[in-house]
This record gives sequence, structure tokens and C-alpha cells, in this order.
Amino acid sequence: MSDSGKFIVVFKDHVTSEQISKYAAEVKAAGGEIKDRYDEGAGILNGFSATIPSSFKASLAGDDLVSYIEPDGVVTIQ
Repeated sequence: MSDSGKFIVVFKDHVTSEQISKYAAEVKAAGGEIKDRYDEGAGILNGFSATIPSSFKASLAGDDLVSYIEPDGVVTIQ
């Protein structure tokens, strides 16, 4: 996965866990790797973090069910 990056993918509120599972499978099929699912259990937000190949990220970002995609990273406060 040399041409990929770590991202958080957030789906619109009405997207179901089953639909998100479909997208997670598509990321894996494209050569990516799902790190964490946030829509299961605590339901922090509707989405997942993943390593996504750049060729697939463009099509995912243009999808109507995706609210936004942002780089995954560490956030700190003072």
C-alpha cells in the first residue's frame, strides 16, 4: 500500500451500519485496511478510520452517502 494514507471516513446520519460495512468491504477490496469502526458499540460517529489507497479515496469522497473524509491523526490540547 505505497500510495495510500490514513483517514477518517464519516457518513451522513441516515447511513446504516450495514451500508457502512459495504463501504468497509470496498476499501479492503481496493487494498485498504479498516482500523476502527465508530458506528458500532458506543456510536461515537457514523464511520470508520482506515488506510485508503489514493485511487479509491477520490471515488469514496465523491459518494453521496459520505459526509466528509479527513486525515487521521493525533489531536492534543494544552
